[in-house]
Formats: sequence, C-alpha cells, structure tokens
Amino acid sequence: MPSPEAISVAQLSKLIGTPDCPVILDLRIDEDFDSNPRLIPTSRRVIYQEIEAIAPSLRGQKVIVACHKGLKISQGAAAILRSLDVQAEFLQGGVVAWAEAALLISIPAGIAPSGQIWVTRHRPKIERIACPWLIRRFIDPNAKFLFVEPSQVEAVADRFNAIPFDIEGGTFSHRGELCSFDVIMQEFGIDYEPLKTLASIIRGADTNRHDLAPEAAGLLAISLGISRMFRDDLAQLDAGLLIYDALFRWARDAGDEGHDWPTTHSKAKQ
Repeated sequence: MPSPEAISVAQLSKLIGTPDCPVILDLRIDEDFDSNPRLIPTSRRVIYQEIEAIAPSLRGQKVIVACHKGLKISQGAAAILRSLDVQAEFLQGGVVAWAEAALLISIPAGIAPSGQIWVTRHRPKIERIACPWLIRRFIDPNAKFLFVEPSQVEAVADRFNAIPFDIEGGTFSHRGELCSFDVIMQEFGIDYEPLKTLASIIRGADTNRHDLAPEAAGLLAISLGISRMFRDDLAQLDAGLLIYDALFRWARDAGDEGHDWPTTHSKAKQ
C-alpha cells in the first residue's frame, strides 16, 4: 500500500506547469545526480543534510521532495519537514520513476539558477509575456523579470547580472523560423507535446503567421487588448500569466473538445 505521504509520478505531472505546482526539492546525492543530470521541471537541488535549516522558508507551501528512488533520503526528509510544520510529501519511485515515465524533463545547464533575473524590452505584447510564463511554470518559479527601454536591455543585463531575452541577437531570441519561446524550450531541453502546441500558436501570433494555428489570431487580439489595459508592465505580466495558464490547460486537457449552440444541435449529430 502506498504511503499516505507519497505522491505518484502521474499525480505530480498533472501539477507541473500550473499555478498549483508545489515546491519541488531534488535531494539526490552527487553520484546519483551525475548519472542522470536532469531535473524535474521547477525543481531545485538541495543538500539533504540541510533540509532542517531551510524548513522555516518552506512553511505555508506544499513541498515535494525527490531523491534517486524515493527511499530513505526523501522519506526521511519529508518526515523531518512535517515535524517542523511543513506540508511535505515524497515522490514515489523518485527521479528514476519520473525518468522512466518519459515525462517532460528540463536539463539543468546552469543557465538560470533559482531566482535568476531576466530582462527584456518594455511594453510587452506576446512573447514577452509568454516567455516569462514558460520560465515561471517550467524552469524557475522564483524568476524575476525586468522591463526596460529597448536601448537599455543589454546594459541592464550587464549591471544586474540578468539574462536578456526576446531581443535581437540574444541567446534567448528568434532563430530562423523559431521564436524566443521555441528557443527557450530548446535551450532547456523541454520536449512536451502540449507546449509544442502552445509554441505554434505563439509563433503564429508573434510573426503574424495565423496559418500556423487557428488560435493564433485570437491570441494576437487578446495580447493587444491586454497591453492597452495596463500601463505597468509587471501588472500586465501578472494578468497575462492567466492567459497562458488557460491555453496550456486547453492544449494539455481539452484540445479535442468543441462547443456548440444550441445543445440540441450537437445532440442531433450524435
């Protein structure tokens, strides 16, 4: 019988990419990590001996701890956290089970540690909202975003140790037919069908190629509209995240659904 303090790979996978995703701590020792240097999306590595020291910073949050196989290290760490009033579970089967399930995995290349600052041009429209969403939901939930004048992006990146994105000539920007969203997925090794669907919509909206996805024109309209609703770029970002949360859930869970009216019309087709 599974432990009541365990969460399965299938259960955790449904939380990845959503606002309800818990804090995920990778407690693998170096030897195990080196044999599979890949992280569950949004997870960060923590030395398991330090779990008690970081407990105060985790209170009030749901925490999932994962070790190599979901045995002594993660079960012990989860128990310690619960004894310190932290809501904690361990990943059943550990990172090995996650990898065997062939679910989306992000590759830690040391590019963006937890809490990394990213910077781009002000007055965002499409990708400058979509890329922060991708980063927050799948790479680093603690990432910070700066919006500045286009001429100052590189200088701000240099002075504040930030990563520039969606600027001409940058690492995380357009490459050929790929948009910045595609490039970030590529750089972090994110291979996940719902995100590929979303990427096509974003690419179509951002490059005015509405033939790439029928939803692209709608995303363009919504993006232009929301940009007129907010003068503050960070307030717009907060509101815009909900748009991509909704599109992701549609791509993942509802892409084959339709809607009709009146309802008797759809019943008549059955």
